[in-house]
Amino acid sequence: MPVANNCCTERQQRLWDSLKALDPPCDAMLITSRPNLRYLTGFTGSNGVAVVSALETWFFTDPRYQFQAAQEVTAKPRAVKGQLLEHVAKLAARHRWRRLGFEPDHLTAGQVELLQSKAAKSLRFVARGGVVETLRMVKSDEELAAIERSVETNSRALTAALKRLKAGMSEAELAAEIDYQMRKLGAEKPSFDTIVASGVRSALPHAHPTRAKIEPGVLLIDMGAFQDGYASDMTRTFFLGEPESKMARIYGAVLEAQLAGIDAVRPGVKASAVDRAAREVLKAHGLDKAFLHSTGHGLGLEIHEPPRLGKKEGTRLEVGMAITIEPGAYVEGVGGVRIEDTVVVTAQGCRVLTPTPKDLRVL
Repeated sequence: MPVANNCCTERQQRLWDSLKALDPPCDAMLITSRPNLRYLTGFTGSNGVAVVSALETWFFTDPRYQFQAAQEVTAKPRAVKGQLLEHVAKLAARHRWRRLGFEPDHLTAGQVELLQSKAAKSLRFVARGGVVETLRMVKSDEELAAIERSVETNSRALTAALKRLKAGMSEAELAAEIDYQMRKLGAEKPSFDTIVASGVRSALPHAHPTRAKIEPGVLLIDMGAFQDGYASDMTRTFFLGEPESKMARIYGAVLEAQLAGIDAVRPGVKASAVDRAAREVLKAHGLDKAFLHSTGHGLGLEIHEPPRLGKKEGTRLEVGMAITIEPGAYVEGVGGVRIEDTVVVTAQGCRVLTPTPKDLRVL
């Protein structure tokens, strides 16, 4: 897509085109979300804001990041002293803007008050939440390649960590080993706090690893890596020793549901239809009430991005979306099973990126 001028990248131009379709129109858009800043400008630091207009993009940071911003940012960076939002207010006054869009979920009440107090009385602030996130749902080839590298690193880290699993190891020790292995293999950091839950604690979908020893029975591991800025996500459920017949049946049902969810993924399908495909399988096995969360979510620069694959999600899938498929079943006092892959929507359906096998495995 052609850009407006040399000051705007293709992504910045797409953002502006999206904003033009909204009412009321804005003269410029303030970007404060760190993932959105990275997406639009390339900045990876912790303190920066951008302002995107039809003709130019401005970027403000503090002096700590002046060299980094000069290397990364696809707009002329300005390292300034004081509150960055004060400089945004001055910029708006200089250009006599009447409406400035902002991201309501990424500004505190105090920051909004500061911006309003420094801005001209005639400047109106217009909430434009979710506009950049919508653009981010469909990934470029470069983004998908980064996600796939992250997925591969994540799976290799699990394989390496399981080789070090030994009797008497605690959940926390195994989680630390997983995190170490993913960093050793090239990840910047985990994309969320690694989940390791054994025995009856596997029935807690987001259990935190404890100092308790990993016991015979179920072992649920949910892990993800950030590599080149992009996230991966995978869950595998193992058994230490032969599983009880009830848990083996639950595992089979969850795997069937996960495969049904993957099979439902294709362009034009509503996200809710993928959730329904997985949920109906678990209902047929009498486990519908044991499925405590949605079937999946988008991922990219964040571990959780739109679209959400839930019961009421009306977003239609598009080629290039990266999503997870992760149904689960959790029985209090018994245990839980979750199986999760990262997949990419393709013209033919989808491609599963996660290479780790998911057949029932006894460690």
